[in-house]
Amino acid sequence: MNLKKYLVRALHRLQKGPGYTYKELLVWYCDNTNTHGPKRIIKEGPKKKLIWFFLTLLFASLVFWQWGILINTYLSYNVTSSLSIGFKTMKFPAVTVCNANPFKYSEVKHLLKELDRLIEAALERILQPTPGNSSENISPPLDLGLWHQIPLVLIDEHDKDNPVILDIFESNQPAGGNQTTAGNQTAKKYKLAVKLCSHQGSDNCTYRNFSSAAQAVSEWYVLQSTSILARVPLHERVRMGYQAEDMILACLYGAEPCNYKNFTQIYHPDHGNCYIFNWGMDEEALNSSNPGAEFGLKLILDISQQDYIPYLSSAAGARLMLHQQKSFPFLKDQGIYAMAGTETSIGVLVDELERMGYPYSDCTMNGSDVPVKNLYSQYNTSYSIQACLRSCFQNHMIEICGCGHYMFPLPEGVNYCNNEDNPGWAYCYSSLRSSIRHRQICIDSCKETCNDTQYKMTISMADWPSEASEDWIFHILSYERDMSTNVTLDRNGIIKLNIYFQEYNYRTISESAATTIVWLLSSLGGQFGFWMGGSVLCLIEFGEIIIDSLWITVINLISWCKGLKQRRAQARYPDAPPTVSELVEAHTNLGFQHEDTGALPRDEALPPEPGTPPPNYDSLRVQPLDVLGPDSDAE
Repeated sequence: MNLKKYLVRALHRLQKGPGYTYKELLVWYCDNTNTHGPKRIIKEGPKKKLIWFFLTLLFASLVFWQWGILINTYLSYNVTSSLSIGFKTMKFPAVTVCNANPFKYSEVKHLLKELDRLIEAALERILQPTPGNSSENISPPLDLGLWHQIPLVLIDEHDKDNPVILDIFESNQPAGGNQTTAGNQTAKKYKLAVKLCSHQGSDNCTYRNFSSAAQAVSEWYVLQSTSILARVPLHERVRMGYQAEDMILACLYGAEPCNYKNFTQIYHPDHGNCYIFNWGMDEEALNSSNPGAEFGLKLILDISQQDYIPYLSSAAGARLMLHQQKSFPFLKDQGIYAMAGTETSIGVLVDELERMGYPYSDCTMNGSDVPVKNLYSQYNTSYSIQACLRSCFQNHMIEICGCGHYMFPLPEGVNYCNNEDNPGWAYCYSSLRSSIRHRQICIDSCKETCNDTQYKMTISMADWPSEASEDWIFHILSYERDMSTNVTLDRNGIIKLNIYFQEYNYRTISESAATTIVWLLSSLGGQFGFWMGGSVLCLIEFGEIIIDSLWITVINLISWCKGLKQRRAQARYPDAPPTVSELVEAHTNLGFQHEDTGALPRDEALPPEPGTPPPNYDSLRVQPLDVLGPDSDAE
């Protein structure tokens, strides 16, 4: 019922039209508002009115300009970083140790035999170029089919506009001038490059130039060995690597002894078999009882340097990395080397990073919102941006080249690239690796983790063992490993590691919002109060006048529509229908005409014909115009 009354009042208001004009409304607002300035516009003289109008307009513009800056600053979602230092018992990091050499040369020599003969012959021709020195003179003959898949070439750049490309095994001319200074002349006149073609015999080739022949030989050998090892099953590659019982000679964590059985073995394409201590996959992560070298992890490793692959591993030592539990170790990017014949002490400090998520930064909690399929999830490890970038590259490699690179995990149903099944894989891989567009796609697709732990290391080294103690130490270690009284170890293969917390202080670097909604409201109110002397109530007043203006506009629009409708009706019917008063007057005049002409009086008129209804004179009475209904209230 109340709704009906409200609608009736609204209809009555619409029929009456607005009670005031825009000008009257504006004058009322200026006279009653609490905002400084508008009152002076209507109360001052003509000159001051103009001045106050200009000042009010100027300061109102400044307010809106400042508001725009403040809102834009708030929507930029800036953050501030704060550093706090805490003290607590911390989990000891996961420690991954690998050999710098991925395989024992004695185990893979039969696979790399032809490759080694090719590189030895190539180096002989590069370093000692003599006329007639060709592959035909070598017995047994070289497998040039393997060479031509990814050849090494010499580029003569005397004429930079027309460089001459010489295949090492096809050119019988000296590659470096006279014989006495062949090596120097080769370095001065020629550049060694790796030739990569889309397929064998194709003219669509690219050349990877190097400033040193040593770099070119290493790159060529890596590409060729990758193709060969990619066809070897995983269990065979694990068998050809360094086993834990041979590599880990001694282990001590705090005061508790440990051995190779306390390490988790994984296969890493760059370093072969790697072993992780305190990974936290099967057991709870270990806590460090106290800071200091006596409460950390102590290892003695044997890297067996005498069994290194000569052309694949040019660095000797152990590769190690400290990382979080259940995370995959990317040793090529974040690992460090420990040199043979030394005791390496690594003091650890912990930094915890806490980033704010969306909309303050584009970080991820667990990688579930990253569009790249994480190929490292097969290890049951947590998400990291390194895993995402490599997975993205491998996905592009599979999509463009039709096979996967040996250094990264494979999805199901895909094979690793090799020269037999994919002759142009090296060309495709090199093009993809140098493509800025594909690199940027991966960078844009991958996200940093919101929470991360970083281990800052302080490294110091000393010779170990000393000359005075090396005899008895090597005797004991050789006996424990090989059960032999003969010394089978030397300082070229022994490494001692000490890894410990320097202190229990840890740093937390956390992000917080630089601007909040409270800051925004207070800043908006401060600017409004400073320039206009206003408050929130003044804004409500301003909103009220806007609503009243809209209401006046609606009423005027409805009135204009009604007037337009009436004008259209008048245009369609130019003779307006008679009103009620005109009908009454016409009826009265008609009665007088009857008396003047001698017509029968009204009471003596002829009776109506049978079946004709009597006339309804009540319809000629003047009825009140009841538009609003009986329940309407007069205003």
